[in-house]
Amino acid sequence: MCEANAYVCYKDGTEELYLENVDIMKPEEGKIFLKNLFGEQKVFEGSIREVSLLRHKILLEKKA
Repeated sequence: MCEANAYVCYKDGTEELYLENVDIMKPEEGKIFLKNLFGEQKVFEGSIREVSLLRHKILLEKKA
């Protein structure tokens, strides 16, 4: 399995789970489209801070 969990990363270093089991992630017009294995979809307004394939983790940053 190659899915990952997506987290919102805040300036104080804390992380909040945004979407579990993400298998599709696409940038779309300044936003990020995410879809998981169960068909749940979310659109995040911000950018990708980091993707760790080894840890199955996606860190997202909100727009300033």
